[in-house]
Amino acid sequence: MAESGRGERSGGVGAAWTGHHVLVAGARRTGASVVDVLLELGARVTVADADPAQLATLADRAVASTTDLATVPAGCDLVVTSPGFRPDSPLALAARDAGVEMIGEPELAWRLGQDPAVCPEGPPVWLAVTGTNGKTTTTGMLEAILLAAGLDAVACGNIGLPVVDALRAGHRVLAVELSSFQLEWSPTVAPFAGAVLNVADDHLDWHGSMAAYAAAKARVLRGRIAIGGLDDERAAGLLRSAPGRRVGFTRGEPRPGELGVETTRGVRRLLDRAFDDAGGEDRRGVVLAEVADIVPAGPPGEANALAAAALARAYGVPADAVAAGLRAYAPGAHRGAVVAESGGIRWVDDSKATNPHAAAASLAAHARVVWVAGGLLKGASVDDLVLANAGRLAGAVLLGADRARFLEALARHAPEVPVDDVGGGDDGAMTPGDPMLAAARSAATMARPGDVVLLAPAAASMDMFRDYAARGDAFAAAAQRVAGADGPAAEPGLDPDTAPEPGADGASGVTGDDLVEPAADPSS
Repeated sequence: MAESGRGERSGGVGAAWTGHHVLVAGARRTGASVVDVLLELGARVTVADADPAQLATLADRAVASTTDLATVPAGCDLVVTSPGFRPDSPLALAARDAGVEMIGEPELAWRLGQDPAVCPEGPPVWLAVTGTNGKTTTTGMLEAILLAAGLDAVACGNIGLPVVDALRAGHRVLAVELSSFQLEWSPTVAPFAGAVLNVADDHLDWHGSMAAYAAAKARVLRGRIAIGGLDDERAAGLLRSAPGRRVGFTRGEPRPGELGVETTRGVRRLLDRAFDDAGGEDRRGVVLAEVADIVPAGPPGEANALAAAALARAYGVPADAVAAGLRAYAPGAHRGAVVAESGGIRWVDDSKATNPHAAAASLAAHARVVWVAGGLLKGASVDDLVLANAGRLAGAVLLGADRARFLEALARHAPEVPVDDVGGGDDGAMTPGDPMLAAARSAATMARPGDVVLLAPAAASMDMFRDYAARGDAFAAAAQRVAGADGPAAEPGLDPDTAPEPGADGASGVTGDDLVEPAADPSS
């Protein structure tokens, strides 16, 4: 396997933490992990969270606490923030005015990894994934491949396990999912290999512009090997500007230096023409796996598998481990799961499709769909989504705060499609009783045998639900009730204690969906 290199020690307060005062912004799971590692290293810690009850969960730690999210305590050397705090948040501005550096938990983990007191065997290898969609699936696939190769590896970051916890556990190879929010607060992270899957309009309300969002994503490409999706124009553009070795992946036939898909006698297979045991860039390459073994099936799953394979191959993982890992991988809940089936109608929960790009891939997987959609759009447009999928829509059922935007797009681009607005969201128009049950009942009246009733909201969930998992659970329960409860049981949602935490603990209104930017994997 490739060597990670110890690297230069980063700036900030350095390896000697004793006596330094650190403000930890956010007291949920990641914040608690940050507190624990800083206390172990001898730092003095203050925790800030808008919720006193959340602060109370850290009462057994020797920390000071505050609900003030606009002030940096006197004598503070560093702020370690949860991802939800925007660069223009009051706390970020206060830190800037005070000349105090503000970083995220992945950046802290990166710096700690360079410290022999924390990692006496040297820093672990980071193989990092970002993108608007597909991050979680790609990271899970990568972890499965690394484990199949016999490596001491773990998936961490935006997928759920804080990177500092993976570091403290001593894992030597980290499959790190990074959101744009986390990358914004990661000024020196430079993974051994990093991949950008795709870049579509999302989180523009948080970043302020598409350029700023893309620039945050590009940070994952600063390491030794940069990997990018060639079928996505923006991702390919970021790859062209990357400073290290550049490797692209495509669902088409790969050129030298790329990974892609080749077809021999009707069998489609992943092919590597980029890395050493492929015989050099002028040869045919090495087959990694059969496309038929990839789950989830379809274009998004294939692209995610190619990215995971590229990251693993960058680190020297053999081809047979790629094939074994992809066969072993099983997607998580709320990513295209069939939750009920009756009368020739399938009900599919893709609640993780929390932006239009993810919803587009979800819709494209089915021939005829009754679409259940709506929520918080976070500044994104749904016009292109509706225009591209108008021909497959048997109906649309809308709920959530931004449903009017969906209504307008459907009226413009699919006026013949039956639409039902069941209300919901934060505008007082909530349908009495259970809005998801109302949506399911409405969808059932539009669906015919052979149709799919698809929850692919294209929007975040926090206007009506705790998170995307709760939304998916509500849809599954409603679908099973309407379908006669004869379908398969819904997959359980993420436990609140293990699910990706909501944003900034009240600081900026960022949602849990935002922190795990979803995918057509339905990641990212």
